[in-house]
Amino acid sequence: MKKRLFALALAGVLAAATLTGCGSLKGDETVATVDDTKIDADLANFFARYTQATYETYYSAYLGEDMWNSDASDGETYEESVKSSVLKSLEDMILLEKHMEDYDVSITDEDKAMIKETTQQFLNDNSLDDKNLVSGNEKTVNRALTLMAVQQKMRTAIQAGADTEVSDEEAAQKSMDYVFISYQTKDDSGNSKDVSDDEKAQLKSQAEAIASGLKEGEDLNALAEEQGATVQTLTFDKDTTSPDEDLIKTADTLGEGESTDVIETEKGCYVAKVTSLLDRTATDSKKSQIVQERQTKLYDDTVKKWRKKADIKVHKGVWKKVSFQKVSVKMKTETQTPYTDQVQTDDQAQTDN
Repeated sequence: MKKRLFALALAGVLAAATLTGCGSLKGDETVATVDDTKIDADLANFFARYTQATYETYYSAYLGEDMWNSDASDGETYEESVKSSVLKSLEDMILLEKHMEDYDVSITDEDKAMIKETTQQFLNDNSLDDKNLVSGNEKTVNRALTLMAVQQKMRTAIQAGADTEVSDEEAAQKSMDYVFISYQTKDDSGNSKDVSDDEKAQLKSQAEAIASGLKEGEDLNALAEEQGATVQTLTFDKDTTSPDEDLIKTADTLGEGESTDVIETEKGCYVAKVTSLLDRTATDSKKSQIVQERQTKLYDDTVKKWRKKADIKVHKGVWKKVSFQKVSVKMKTETQTPYTDQVQTDDQAQTDN
């Protein structure tokens, strides 16, 4: 499993190409410092290029040929946003490395052997020109994999401190069966359109018949079948918003076995019956979700606390030399077969020229 984690973290044979004249990036230049630790240009470039390769391989079809100039968020281009994220991740890794002793975390001889093996595999799999463009030398790749290993181990160690006790009351998930009678239909072209007012009135009367039957103790499935409706099951709590907030709000006030009146919306009518005030499976799943959220928050809060205390400086002039518009990087993709350790290679991905 450990071998697979390293392999997948650095999976894929690269295909890199110079698009325009490159800035004179020197590997030993300093991109940023975290207290007394330097992030050199080789390391930053390597992480940036691997992230770039992921975007250009898997997302360029959706984001367009000029993806790096397109808007991301907060007035940033995709290039600016991705580079900012890469550098922040590197800074966080350095901070995690500095606090390893606090959590009794270390890189073992077994880890080092696996890092060395994976580094050599990367060096063997990629051409010299491609490695040069992404700063993929032995020292840099080894350092990158070491930081990845540190991050994995520290995340596990930090998250181990999260509270894993969650009560039924805190995680309680109710369940309901409901029907939805839509006010929309399809035209001949398959496009959605609203039905007429007369049709809406007829559809609402069908929903009212279901609601009335439920109040009299009739079976929802039978009532729905009579009206040509389909019964759906939903687990929920007060914070659930889908499929409709008014439906959730109303159902949340009911006891087990109670049903709603018709809840009319712009899109159609809902009628629901609450079937359980504590769905065991859904509640246990919610407990796991709450624990995961606590673990993630503890990890994020811990790193943020360290960032506030750290002296982090970025050498913008050096970092600017790493341009996604001057060098294109893609992966000759490898896809992991789900739930196995097998990796299948697809050699059809080609280098941008």
